Amino acid sequence: MMPLTRYRARFREHILPGGVSIGSSPSTGGADHCLPDIRHAPASDRLRSHMATRPDAMADKERIGFQGEPGAYSHLACREARPGMEPAPYASFEDTFAAAESGAVGLAMIPIENSLGGRVADIHHLLPESNLHIVAEHFQPVRHHLLAVPGAALEGIERIESHAQALRQCRRFVRGLGAQSVVTADTAGAARHLAERGDPKIAAIASSLAGEIYGLDTLRAGVEDHDANTTRFVVMAREPIRPDPVWPCVTSIVFRVRSVPAALYKALGGFATNGVNITKLESYIVDASFTVAQFYAELEGHVEHRLVQLALEELEFFSDSYSILGVYPAHPFRHGVGTMRVRPPGARSGAHGPEEPLR
Repeated sequence: MMPLTRYRARFREHILPGGVSIGSSPSTGGADHCLPDIRHAPASDRLRSHMATRPDAMADKERIGFQGEPGAYSHLACREARPGMEPAPYASFEDTFAAAESGAVGLAMIPIENSLGGRVADIHHLLPESNLHIVAEHFQPVRHHLLAVPGAALEGIERIESHAQALRQCRRFVRGLGAQSVVTADTAGAARHLAERGDPKIAAIASSLAGEIYGLDTLRAGVEDHDANTTRFVVMAREPIRPDPVWPCVTSIVFRVRSVPAALYKALGGFATNGVNITKLESYIVDASFTVAQFYAELEGHVEHRLVQLALEELEFFSDSYSILGVYPAHPFRHGVGTMRVRPPGARSGAHGPEEPLR
């Protein structure tokens, strides 16, 4: 993370090593398009097929790290957002950040918040401490599947295992089935353990990808209680990548204000006077005395937009510390369907050509 002046300089002179394109659509289909039919192969062979390096010995820049076991929703997000890259699982978020910082992977897929469960614990503390930059965002719909070993029947399920949050999100379905709920460390791990035991009376709630990897059948798809279940991820890299300021962009920042009356009001005043919209503002206590707060904020706009620059300069003046975590393209999910070209904050109509409608 870095202040505004250095960040703009890095934007102008740097392109991600190897030409990895952030925010552009891959020219090839997903990695699963070239996989052989391995559904009836042993679980270890299926796992190697989903996670193995391609024959051309992929370079580090072609790998994307995620936290969790193969088949986790973060793994699914990697495949959907970056189908041309090899997903690499790590045991913890700290390990995932470290892999991206060291160059063991080119990108890291990090969950930041869920529409039902709220923000992901610890992530906002790890973001400013890392040497990584947010270069993209991805919104992943969460669709839970009830998985069982081949030959199992829905009416024969007596116990359902999964992560605590997944079980809460499927509470009505589980209670309606009359099955016992058993909490596990994660959804993909529950699927793997089920495949290893082969008990037809036990089911797991996990992703469809976990079912593919571990050779399990889907007894019921979409068992979540609410359809509006989406996890937002940020894609992180060692170097910032400059998106075109003509298109919708998001800027993520962290800052600390002085512990005096109206400090936050003054720090944020520049956004109001310059017409820059803040879409997220969260606070975190960072000292043992509970008197110093760090704020994480997201705003609409690009650091090269003049009014954004003015707002950030005013923020910096009234803050003890302030850094930019990333400037990246706004995901089409924010606009419904398709993409949209917009004017920067305060720009006159026609300054960057005609606006394009949603497609």
